[in-house]
Amino acid sequence: MKLRAVRSGMEHAARAPARGPRRRRRRRLVGLYQALRDAFGPQHWWPARSAFEVVVGAILTQNTAWANVERAIANLRAAGALSPQALRDLSLPELARLVRPSGYFNIKARRLRAFIEHLWRRHDGDLRRMLRQPADRLRAELLAIPGIGPETADSILLYAAGRPVFVVDAYTRRILARHRLVSPRIDYEALRALYEAHLPHDPALFNEYHALLVRVGKEFCRARPRCEACPLRFDLRGRPPRRPP
Repeated sequence: MKLRAVRSGMEHAARAPARGPRRRRRRRLVGLYQALRDAFGPQHWWPARSAFEVVVGAILTQNTAWANVERAIANLRAAGALSPQALRDLSLPELARLVRPSGYFNIKARRLRAFIEHLWRRHDGDLRRMLRQPADRLRAELLAIPGIGPETADSILLYAAGRPVFVVDAYTRRILARHRLVSPRIDYEALRALYEAHLPHDPALFNEYHALLVRVGKEFCRARPRCEACPLRFDLRGRPPRRPP
């Protein structure tokens, strides 16, 4: 049902009235999504068993591959430490040992601890209460926690709190720049605003679109692009991808 609703919303967006460059840009963004959906199908992202696990994964995935995060989360789960209270009770050295597979483990342990301390200081350890706040207030609060930047904050907003916030990452910027939809130098907030201004504000849509961009970025739009078999090749319109990425 959710995917049918997303498809209906995107088809409506493609037909919605607009003029000039804005209309063309929206049609292209919708077209990219539809091509990725047809090529890859549902991505079932974010893979987590709870909102708290999403938060932990969003912090651990900074500067590493998701496979490494999965190993760190498996360690935490085996230790019974995937709840705010259990994580709070761990010593910092023990937490660092458990998240070691994610890389930069001492830094990430401190970032997880900073989040937990904030959760207790501001919300008595109640993650649901924290996530129920208005999106703008929650985003500002997350960004004030040491070690949480815009991409991590928006991942928590979208995947843990279910808010219609588009998550931007390096793949998003690379793909849109190579397709000449944005400048390679566009900043995070401008790129996030581009998606949110041109697409329906639907968390399920933003979830699926972001996951699909990550998929095509990993498989085709690499540092050295593999355009020949890419499902988005049609949008290049015979032009080589813009460089540098």
